[in-house]
Amino acid sequence: MKQRSFASSSFDARKKPARREKCLREMDQSVPWAKWLALMLPIHPTTGRRGRPPMPPLVM
Repeated sequence: MKQRSFASSSFDARKKPARREKCLREMDQSVPWAKWLALMLPIHPTTGRRGRPPMPPLVM
């Protein structure tokens, strides 16, 4: 079990969701993520380049 911090206890006590949380929840409901991912995967680079590996398209 992790030890709780003062910050986590204050965030848990909030009753009203933050604007960012509300916006992300609405976006998650309105965007068809599976279709978007199917469009992005063929053109998204996976490997074969120098440097740091690319981030997954859903994270971007």
